[in-house]
Amino acid sequence: MIAIAIDDEPIALDIVAAHAAKVPFVELNARFTNAFDAIAYLQQHKVDLIFLDIKMPDISGIDFVKTLTRAPMIIFTTAYSEHAVQSFELDAVDYLLKPFSLSRFLKACHKAKELFDLRSNAGEIKSAFIFVKDGYEQVKVLLEDILYIEASGNYTQLHLTGDKMLSSRITINELLDLLPAKEFIRVHRAFIIAKSKINKYDRSQIWINDKIIPVGATYSQGLQL
Repeated sequence: MIAIAIDDEPIALDIVAAHAAKVPFVELNARFTNAFDAIAYLQQHKVDLIFLDIKMPDISGIDFVKTLTRAPMIIFTTAYSEHAVQSFELDAVDYLLKPFSLSRFLKACHKAKELFDLRSNAGEIKSAFIFVKDGYEQVKVLLEDILYIEASGNYTQLHLTGDKMLSSRITINELLDLLPAKEFIRVHRAFIIAKSKINKYDRSQIWINDKIIPVGATYSQGLQL
């Protein structure tokens, strides 16, 4: 996995780099003390994983992630524990509390690798259906049956034709990577919609049957239906 690290403290970056060098499936290609330099880098380079500090000058790690329309996987590295819940609401892979050990760092990397492999293999099932975990079972969902997908608390809800709904612990980001981009688009932090199911839309709203779905300001500029 191609990774970068962002932290305003050079010593913290050195620690991440030293740990990453011991993980065979992580390739740390760049380090940044300035988050805005990292944004420019992300526009030009493919990155799978970001090790990201939270308390930084100018922009926090939380706000940094919110600026990314399709963020790489995120592992937060911070000395503060109070942002843990918010970080997982942003679908962070893990939350490392400084100072963290190599073993704890490795555990976070393995979690990222499992998600990376899931996304990499998703192409095999993008033709007509996906499997979504429902409790202890993997349920087959036909792509043509999906109206829209909504993040709701700790669950993601798939709203299907025939007034059916499936709730799963899979994150909305993980679902987005399972779905073909030509047929589905994220229009809000909490919504993915099936393009073919749209009845009408404007700059701020989309109608699918009787449901009015908001279009987030971050997503409206790049909205192409």
